[in-house]
Amino acid sequence: VQTCALPIYFGFERGDTYMLTKRIIPCLDVKDGNVVKGIHFLGLKEVGDPAALAKKYYLDGADELVFLDISATVEKRKTMVEVVKKVAKEIFIPFTVGGGIQTVEDVRAMLMAGADKVSLNSAAIRNPSLIKEASERFGNQCVVLAVDAKRRKDNAGWNVYIEGGRKDTGIDCMEWIQKGVSLGAGEILLTSMDADGTKDGFDIELYKAVSKIVNVPVIASGGCGKMEDFVDTLQVSDAALAASIFHYEESNVQNVKKYLKEKGVAVRI
Repeated sequence: VQTCALPIYFGFERGDTYMLTKRIIPCLDVKDGNVVKGIHFLGLKEVGDPAALAKKYYLDGADELVFLDISATVEKRKTMVEVVKKVAKEIFIPFTVGGGIQTVEDVRAMLMAGADKVSLNSAAIRNPSLIKEASERFGNQCVVLAVDAKRRKDNAGWNVYIEGGRKDTGIDCMEWIQKGVSLGAGEILLTSMDADGTKDGFDIELYKAVSKIVNVPVIASGGCGKMEDFVDTLQVSDAALAASIFHYEESNVQNVKKYLKEKGVAVRI
């Protein structure tokens, strides 16, 4: 079995020393080579250059960085390798890349381009064995299962969406996440489509439900609008991913961490 040459702190079992601190993770949603941001996955606006923003967040104390090529799957193309390389050169923190990754060779290409982990979403739904194959070849610490979840109209749970939130799979979110972990996913990147871009706060109910059924880290994504939101979601998740609050300089990573520390949340300053 081939594994990633990653630092020891990438162990992903709850209770490990690394997991005692909560992580703050800026997200770069990239389209046509630029970082963009929208609401409910729609109305995208350009907010900056991926490499420049990545360097800024790294220097500001981000624990990790996530890069998502959000149109790669819909446009049926590979992830922008050259852009990934440029970002990787600017940062020295764990770096996750997703979007357009369809095969184990695509996973390898992203790792060779500088990613530490890959995020699998639509391709994993269509071919669940990809999770197992990637985990066996590179180690489960390299495999992040990204799940875009939206509440069902009857409010009785969440369905999984793919293709950048365009297609409802009809698959129950909880069942899919449990299956993904059983196949070898070492981490869950869980985005609430209902909260995405609204700045109304994270969907605490969603993250609490998922954290109860898996023993791998859960990254909460979608809805962060103020520093208090981080406190709430980090009670039930291992990490918080945010975009708007950082892109529009409503706050920065260092200030968020100082605030969290004052509130008794364990973070790396």
